[in-house]
Parts: sequence; C-alpha cells; structure tokens
Amino acid sequence: MYAYHIYSRLKKQSRFNKSFHVPGHKAHGDFKNKFTIAPLDITELSYSDNLACPDGIIADAQKDIAEILGAQKSYIVTDGSSSGVLSMIYAVKGRGTKIIVPRNCHQSVWNACKIFNLEPVIVQGENEDGLMTPPAPELIRELIENDITIGAMIVTSPDYYGRVAPLKEYSEILKKNKRLLIVDGAHGSHLAFEQNRRGYAGVYADLWVDGAHKSLPVLTQGAVVSVNNKELIPALEEGLNIFRTTSPSYPIMASVEYGIKFVKNNEKVLTDTIEAVKAFREKCVLPVLPTDDWTKIVVDFSAKGICADKAAKRLEKKGFYAELSDGRYIIFYVSVMTTLAELNSLNNAISSVVSNKKLKGTYIERPSIPKNDRTFSFQYALKRKRELIPFKNAVGRMCAEGAGITPPCIPVIVAGEMITKEVIEVLSAAKATFGVVDGKIWVVKR
Repeated sequence: MYAYHIYSRLKKQSRFNKSFHVPGHKAHGDFKNKFTIAPLDITELSYSDNLACPDGIIADAQKDIAEILGAQKSYIVTDGSSSGVLSMIYAVKGRGTKIIVPRNCHQSVWNACKIFNLEPVIVQGENEDGLMTPPAPELIRELIENDITIGAMIVTSPDYYGRVAPLKEYSEILKKNKRLLIVDGAHGSHLAFEQNRRGYAGVYADLWVDGAHKSLPVLTQGAVVSVNNKELIPALEEGLNIFRTTSPSYPIMASVEYGIKFVKNNEKVLTDTIEAVKAFREKCVLPVLPTDDWTKIVVDFSAKGICADKAAKRLEKKGFYAELSDGRYIIFYVSVMTTLAELNSLNNAISSVVSNKKLKGTYIERPSIPKNDRTFSFQYALKRKRELIPFKNAVGRMCAEGAGITPPCIPVIVAGEMITKEVIEVLSAAKATFGVVDGKIWVVKR
C-alpha cells in the first residue's frame, strides 16, 4: 500500500499552524466555514517542501507516482495539462523546426508552436460516424522519412470521444527514425491501471502528460508530466520551471498523489466501474459508440432523430450534466468514482428523454471538420499583417489565427490554411468557439 505523503503531512500540521504567511484567507472565520479545505491550503514552509526543488514530501510523492506510472521521472502539475503540453514541447523544440500535429490536438499545442516558432505538420485521419479518426501510421512514416526537419510528433490519446491512437505503431516509426513521441494523455490517466496498461501513453511515449483530474479522484487542474527518455529530463525541468506557477496549490498537489495512489491501492474500484459501464451500454435504449476508452460513454441521439443539444437540456433539468453535446452525440464522462446506481439512474433518465415526443425529428446533421489543403506555412501566416472580417467575406482568404470549437478546444482552421465554405459552416454551427469574434475571423491582410 502506498502512503499519502503530502496529504498526511498537511493534515497533521494544520492543527498547529499559526498563519503568518500567505494565503490571505488564513483558514479563519466565514471563509473556513465555506471552504473547508482551507487549512490544507498553505505555501512553501519548513515542513511542506517546494515543488520547484523538492526534497521532502513532494519528492517522495513524485518518486512513488513515477514508479506507479512506469516513468523514469514524474512531476506534479497544478496548472492543468496545458502547462504540461507547453513544457513538453519546450523540451523538444531544439530537435527540429517542425513537429507533426494531428488536427484534433488541443489549443495548447498550437499555442506552443506559436511561442516556439515551430511549424506544425498537420495530419488528419478519416471521418467515421462523424468523428475524426487518428492519422494512419503509414502517413506518419512517409512524412518522417521524407523530412529531416521534423523533430517530433505530438498525439492526443485518448481523444475527447474515447478513441486511442495507434501509439505502438507511431512509436516504432519515430524511434526507428530517431524522432520523439509526445503524448497529450490528458484524458487517459486511468489507462495506467488497466490490464497490461493497454493504450496507456506511458508505455510508448518519450514524454507524456496525464490530466489526472479528468478521470481520477483529483481536484481540477491536477496533472502529472512524465518522461521515459532520460536525455530530455534537463530540458523538461527547465520548461516546467517556466510554465508552472510559482505558487502551486497544495490541495491540488495532495489530490494528485491521492488520486493515483487511491486507484493503485484499491484496484477493484476500477474493475467494478468497468463492469458498471458495460452494463450501462447493454441496457441503453440508444446506440453507444464503441470506444477504446471505457470512461467516455458516447450516446448517439441521431438514431432516434433527436437533437443531442435539446436532449442534453432535458437531462440537465433532471440533474444530469454531461461533458459535451455536439448535436448528434452526448458524451458522458465517468471515472472510478462513478457508481452502478448513478449509471442506472442515467439510463432511466435517457429512456425518459427519448420517449418525449416533442424531441422527435429535431436532429439536424452538422458538418464535420473538413480536411484542408495547406497553401502557406503556419509561421508565415502568423507573421503577416492581419484583419478581422465577417464570415461571409472570409471564404478564399488565408487564416491568420486559429479558430475552432470549445469544448474540446480543437481547431477547425489554423493559420496558413485557406478558409473554405465548409470551415465557415462548421464554425457557424458550433455552440462555442475560440478565435472567432462576433461572427468574424482573423485573415491575412491583402
């Protein structure tokens, strides 16, 4: 059994702490009554170690986490997976001027390319059931073997819809050609505990990030960056020192260690939840998309001619809040903390919503994210003068700033690509976007 180093020390010391240090709430009065975690919310003190240069409880926690995840070294992050992505790409930025980036990569990846002057080599899989599939390994092989300026590839796996990329094949191709594999595993922390660690990023990647808060019992923004390639450790640590906050949350740190060790210490909770999800899939009155990741339950409302957005609103009135609705699918995220009783209640609620006659015939198919031919480079477009123009005038213009859908924070169009009618249709149909300002989009100025 693994001990909870950070939480145990914070809990013990909270009884004695006379707070003459930050934070300003001092764990007193009404604040403490409303935020009961306040006594654990401290700063770097003689007993609490320092995330920037750990040699005490944080160091012990990180050592245990690396052992559990199968990493050479692991680093707790309290700023979410995005700071981990920035740190990882910082660590490899000197390996080449280009990096392979599948289109479904998170916004933080494109931000890193912008910051580090890297040219993203954009790859995109096919559309299946209205969703993007991971790029074919043969495409990656062809790119790598024909361009010595590509230093690495970053992959999102699993993606928002539970699809796991062919990491084994990617890894073999990249290692053979002496390139690096980075995995944004923000949604896949739980895969580390599955039998044979099937699909887990840490089995194949040189660098990877686990967004532990997404599928483990961890506070929001709790994550872990890990490394298997020892050569990258100095550069990764330098990147972490740049992008991590100098005021890390101790409750978040404690929860990261707790969440990972809780599952390791109580592995039956994993198998119990997997069985509960299996039962849900068998009982659901609607088709549930097959996924590689059991924590993503993707329910297809189009099968009954129902708009998923309208169904999601009905479910919210019943107290069920999903991770995402995209018009066709509602994606329900579960974790090891989800119970069979909760899943049974969700199933009953879906059955009730589906039987509502007012929702019949409300489904309207939305356009899929199109493939796009690149005419100019990402970096070229970023460096040109730009202007903000209405959607109606944007077709045929070069994009100057990426724009996409949030969640899941992935681009429909990136800088350097030509804006098409299909791109405008996808952005216009989206409920929430980034890179769009009042129905206008940034283009390279003529």
